[in-house]
Amino acid sequence: MSDHVYKVVELVGSSESSIEDAIQTAIKRAGQTLRNLHWFEVVQTRGHIENGEIRHYQYSRPALLWMTSLHSNIY
Repeated sequence: MSDHVYKVVELVGSSESSIEDAIQTAIKRAGQTLRNLHWFEVVQTRGHIENGEIRHYQYSRPALLWMTSLHSNIY
């Protein structure tokens, strides 16, 4: 079995409608510039409150990228 090397980057997504949309927004955007995105983990969930109502949902999490070789350009 071969060893694997992973790179972890932090992404923060936000949405006015839901946590799920915030996650999708960040993953879609990251997928435009990062290759080999395979896993994510939600680390923090936050929100912006305005006039007693939730206006934005925000989450923070690391995304796991699988490096195919140590010399790969993953960005």
